[in-house]
Amino acid sequence: MAKAQRSFVCQTCGAVYPKWAGRCEDCGAWNSIVEEASTRNTTAAAGGKAQGRRLDLVSLEGRMAPPPRLPSGIEELDRVLGGGIVPGAVLLIGGDPGIGKSTLMLQAAAALADGGREVVYVSGEESVDQIRLRALRLGLAGSPVRLASATSVGDILATVDHAKAPALVIVDSIQTMWVDGLEQAPGTVTQLRAAAQGLIRFAKDRGSALMLIGHVTKDGQIAGPRVLEHMVDAVLYFEGERGHQFRILRAVKNRFGPANEIGVFEMADAGLVPVPNPSALFLADREDGVAGAAVFAGMEGSRPLLVEIQALVAPSGLATPRRAVVGWDGNRLAMLLAVLEARCGLVMSTRDVYLNVAGGLRVQEPAADLAVAAAIVSSELGRPAPRASVFFGEVGLAGEVRAVGHIEARLKEARKLGFERAVMPRTGKDRPAGLAGDELARLADLVGLMGGGPLQRPRKLAG
Repeated sequence: MAKAQRSFVCQTCGAVYPKWAGRCEDCGAWNSIVEEASTRNTTAAAGGKAQGRRLDLVSLEGRMAPPPRLPSGIEELDRVLGGGIVPGAVLLIGGDPGIGKSTLMLQAAAALADGGREVVYVSGEESVDQIRLRALRLGLAGSPVRLASATSVGDILATVDHAKAPALVIVDSIQTMWVDGLEQAPGTVTQLRAAAQGLIRFAKDRGSALMLIGHVTKDGQIAGPRVLEHMVDAVLYFEGERGHQFRILRAVKNRFGPANEIGVFEMADAGLVPVPNPSALFLADREDGVAGAAVFAGMEGSRPLLVEIQALVAPSGLATPRRAVVGWDGNRLAMLLAVLEARCGLVMSTRDVYLNVAGGLRVQEPAADLAVAAAIVSSELGRPAPRASVFFGEVGLAGEVRAVGHIEARLKEARKLGFERAVMPRTGKDRPAGLAGDELARLADLVGLMGGGPLQRPRKLAG
């Protein structure tokens, strides 16, 4: 028999404590532990034997057909999901407020509904009239999407949990949902877990795809316990700045496709428009012959992507020089500056360094080291990078340039966009026709390569 007890639960990570504490020992968050009511199985707690049925164990051998897919009607969204929406899959979509989560979900709902699928859109934050106004603005008012405004999970399940369940159910947002019988307020760990479990059980039993929109914290993580991300099949994050026209949808977890795949969208008057060739769009405003800029040939999932990296190196009047980074790892920048000073003789300890990845994209792969170094060296020496060149390669602490993967895809993308030269690690592989190359073994070779061309300001080397 279940017995009600009191426990103390961290609202950040979901850790449970027997008494209140000011700081969570698991995640380090302060003032996040809240007293909640819980139920506990007294038989299990007393060491009794749990009752259950015997499981049928099978071997690893066997043939399985790939899961069926529902095309969402949005090419970039299908790319991120691995080819489309899998029936019965549960997706969690997070992002900053106003970045376009609800807009994209409404566009996907309308596209599926126009294709003859039944789609239900439930909002716990907006009224039905507000959703209709957005649909009117996006030109989707004629789509047969079923709308509702509700926050009770019991009411939602009573509406959609039947033999002819909808093909897709969208819940906006999971933090506003609550389960009857629990004392906690919506958004707490207990309510989030119970609401998600009820909705996920419905999706798995009925074969309906479920999309949950989630709030994010100031750190950019989906609000609530991390167990919420473990419960779903795919976790998608919206990236980008409100001031930029680009939006990046990234899959950080996907049980039915590759992780770290991205889709690129452009915010327009008619909503989020898929960008089929994001490299050309990211480089549209690039200027040749400017010191402090280099083009990085990167990989996002299975897609090659070219993006401009900009650096500004200036004398510092501070005891501790300033390091400002947008779109890259600040710790990796500190490491790269140390390598440039220790292995290449460039004075970085008295310089302010500002680094920016143009277009609002966040670059995560180590292959960007060489492009970042090229932008920094170009700004420090006052010399533009070699014309029509792309850079990629990982830099080690000894100053060596290490090989990276997907070299052929990077070079083909660069050649397709009209670049004529690739600065890269030594590989011994053939390059596409019409594309010259400089294969570097040491980071010091990059400094020598950047020494050509007219000076825009004096070169400053140690010693």
